[in-house]
Amino acid sequence: MAFGSCNGGLRSAEKLARRSREGTTLPDDALHYLLVPPQAIAEALSAAFALKGPALSVNTACASGAHAIAHAAEAIAAGRADAMLAGGSDAFTETAFAGFTSLQSLSAKPAAPYSKDRDGLSLGEGAGMLVLAEESVARAAGAPVLAEVLGYGLSADGYHATAPHPEGEGAARAIRGALKAAGITPGDVGYINGHGTGTPKNDSAESNAVRAAFGEAAQKTALSSSKSMIGHLLGAAGAVEAIVTVKALVEQTAPPTANFTGTDPKCGLDAVPDTGRELAMNAALSNNFAFAGANACVAFGWPSGRRFTVPAPPAAEKVVITGGAALTPAGDGLKALWEAWRQGRRLGTDEDGLRVARAVFDPAAHIGARDRRRMDRLSQLAVASCRAALAHAGLKADEHTGVVLGTGLGPMRSIEDFLLPVLGGCPAHGSPAVFPNTVFNAAAGQVAMHVGAKGPTSTVTTGHAAGASALTVAHDLLLQHRAEAVLCPAVEDLSPGVLAAYRQLPLFGDAGYTLAEAGIALVLERESSARARGARILAEFAGHGAAGDAAGIGRWNAQGEGVERAMRAALTHAGLTPGELTGIWANAAGLTRADAPEALATGRLAAEARCPVHTPKQTLGEPVGAGAQMAALLALTAWTTPESGAAAGPVLINSSSLGGTHISLVLRPATEN
Repeated sequence: MAFGSCNGGLRSAEKLARRSREGTTLPDDALHYLLVPPQAIAEALSAAFALKGPALSVNTACASGAHAIAHAAEAIAAGRADAMLAGGSDAFTETAFAGFTSLQSLSAKPAAPYSKDRDGLSLGEGAGMLVLAEESVARAAGAPVLAEVLGYGLSADGYHATAPHPEGEGAARAIRGALKAAGITPGDVGYINGHGTGTPKNDSAESNAVRAAFGEAAQKTALSSSKSMIGHLLGAAGAVEAIVTVKALVEQTAPPTANFTGTDPKCGLDAVPDTGRELAMNAALSNNFAFAGANACVAFGWPSGRRFTVPAPPAAEKVVITGGAALTPAGDGLKALWEAWRQGRRLGTDEDGLRVARAVFDPAAHIGARDRRRMDRLSQLAVASCRAALAHAGLKADEHTGVVLGTGLGPMRSIEDFLLPVLGGCPAHGSPAVFPNTVFNAAAGQVAMHVGAKGPTSTVTTGHAAGASALTVAHDLLLQHRAEAVLCPAVEDLSPGVLAAYRQLPLFGDAGYTLAEAGIALVLERESSARARGARILAEFAGHGAAGDAAGIGRWNAQGEGVERAMRAALTHAGLTPGELTGIWANAAGLTRADAPEALATGRLAAEARCPVHTPKQTLGEPVGAGAQMAALLALTAWTTPESGAAAGPVLINSSSLGGTHISLVLRPATEN
């Protein structure tokens, strides 16, 4: 299951905030907090359809649905799933309406993309899902093969929090990436389903991107906007528009751009004005470009037409870790984290009945005043940890460096800062300075802007397993040579609203549980790239596995079956047996309902492995989605610290969401440096 959304369950959060403000809360309101995280929707879908394979949620604003399709296709190509349900959904929210109003991005009339007098977008809501399957699996099941996912391209603008690069530089790289991955040329593409929002800057930037990527073929290629008819569906747009693109191939018809009022010279391509057109085509593209400069392009082929030969996968090579940095409640830096773990120091203090550990972090020590002026705390943690990780790796980021960020909570502080004045007044009270930070991928966009990492970008929100999920996505991007290096920050900021939600859920009343903030980043590279620049290799990221319990929101399989499947899948991917492990770094954080099933699973594996099981979260705190990055840095340090007594051998790292999504990673020492 790969689910994309811009806002996730934000509508539930709005309802709860309004009731709290008005004093009309209901006895079961606390349970509705479980519906807010994007991962809850992915896990609800997994339970509804008994999907026990990988489950992740993707939050790259308006490109979320397209990113979900890309990540699902990658999982299938890598053999980690036979089929995936992939798509996106977004409900209309007060936050989104007030936000786009504050930016003066909405049109008073139906949106007119690519038109000379366009003046804004039409905001919508909706959902779209596709079933992706390995071709032989689909044919064996007798499923209709409507189209082929030939390839995809991802990139970051690294330019602005909301505006696209005016020349479409980043978007053009995503389009070229999709063409390259698909093994097709611009001349092979008959139709492009454009991002086409109807805003002046977006449409001209996209047109420039198509011209840059297609050259002379751009003038001969149909480019239309579905948003002219259905509105901008935010995180669902990439999924619904992918369905439209598939339908265009099946029907051999280019859908129109409605409400067209005449060509704008700044756009100037064939917008298929007002009426659909019969068009013979063998391949088509779907473009989606988002806030924070996240760009995605997916290439589809028509199986009844000319068949394209997709390039063979690159030669297998290792993915390695070359740098890391930690901003945690233990202090600023890896040394502080290690010392707190070595000493068994329990971090955090009681805050109104919930033990909380705040990150010890001075933004001014890492980020200049001008740069941090419009960053929220989440973005500051991301940028600071990534800068430190790059310095540790001795790497200068560029367009071959990606950013895949994991966060379980996302920008809740900014969402609260933006939403509460709106609830107390009207949409006009929303701040245009705050709204750009309310999208989950804002922090990744800030990283791209401030360190120059303009390669593939994504933001995954797999709850308390978000950091681990980010590492698996980055690993697969590197194996497919879509980047030479990828920054993998996992960041969490505990806002007042977040803490209020955790306090009200009975699950978190356990005295052994500490909720923590963190900004922890790792630098992953292809081994060949790292060795070519003479980098110090800290570890090999040897494999990963994922599994789901499909038990429903906030539920686990009591016997730890999903945890065990994830662990064994990771070992298989790494080519290891349990007996070769020298340690297991558990997810256990002091929550009995989650810790007990994992203990059963690790007990079964440890009986074969005969290795110690480490539980760092029980003293250092549960850094929500940053646990995998924290455990990885502790494991790496243990290998090189003689007094730790740790054997320098393969280790397994577990991360799990509160809804039964389990991810396991295998790290092992580098063979030579």
